[in-house]
Amino acid sequence: MSIKTKLPWRVLWVISFSFVIMSCSDMEESISPNLESNIKSIPEVLKSLGKGEIAGNENARKSLGNTYATFNAALGKSGLASVFARNELTVFAPNDAAFAELGLNPGNIGELEGLTEILLYHVVSGSVLAADLTEGLVPTLNGAAVEISLTNGPMVNESSIILTDKMARNGVIHGIDAVLMPPVSNVMDLLDDATTGADFTTLRTAIYIVPGLKEEFATRENITVFAPTNAAFAKIGLNSLNISGIDPAILREILRYHVFGGGRLFSEDLVDGPIIMSEGGTLIVNTSSSNTFVIDENGGSSNLIETNIQASNGVIHKIDAVLIPQ
Repeated sequence: MSIKTKLPWRVLWVISFSFVIMSCSDMEESISPNLESNIKSIPEVLKSLGKGEIAGNENARKSLGNTYATFNAALGKSGLASVFARNELTVFAPNDAAFAELGLNPGNIGELEGLTEILLYHVVSGSVLAADLTEGLVPTLNGAAVEISLTNGPMVNESSIILTDKMARNGVIHGIDAVLMPPVSNVMDLLDDATTGADFTTLRTAIYIVPGLKEEFATRENITVFAPTNAAFAKIGLNSLNISGIDPAILREILRYHVFGGGRLFSEDLVDGPIIMSEGGTLIVNTSSSNTFVIDENGGSSNLIETNIQASNGVIHKIDAVLIPQ
């Protein structure tokens, strides 16, 4: 599941995202030299949509709420306007009515906490027309992914796409009817949470035993965690009560063997072959069966039983066996 482009979507995103995560100024260096200069940029097109040009008639009366002044103002308040003007992007822009439902307008949008991360959650790299959208997860420049659904009309997460293919010099805009909110809880928050972490009490206890590991799970950016369940630990005779008997140095080695630090690998990104884990060991991914599974250095395998649990700093895949490094 992906978005189709002339090159594989994931390849395009990985190339562009490497610029985004460094800084906004780095993003501005990725402008395509082939973009036509006589067509308006994304912010300029958003501004024109606010003048009643949605139907192609500059003198047309504005449709109530179907303007994009708040989103355009947000780009200015966040300092992202030049980024949106210089890089080739696909923008899912909430209309003014969507922001109004949250009590937001051009006058107060700058007060929204986490505005930059929210805006980056509405944009993906490259130009993707509505006809090229297919169902599945798509990473945004925020790092977290949005889900495209076509079953009940085109949707992004829970938001309907209400305007398509407004072309700009440096990309394309699709209008949506709700503001998309990125994940705000980090990986450790999710493991600590009574609901999302209910199946990870042994893992959580083990993390707390190892000095500094809790902070790593909470603050390290763009990680993929293969998280063993309580039942997975029980298979090797461990639980939240007795795991404290394991040497913390050994626990560190084992737990970091469950973390990939090279980016967020969503289930769609997993392909057959090795990946190097934070501990330094190798994990083999196998997608050939109906269930994706991973094989550790001792030949033990673990199934991915739940995938794509998104955090603000990474993604979690729930697995049914503990992985043991060599």
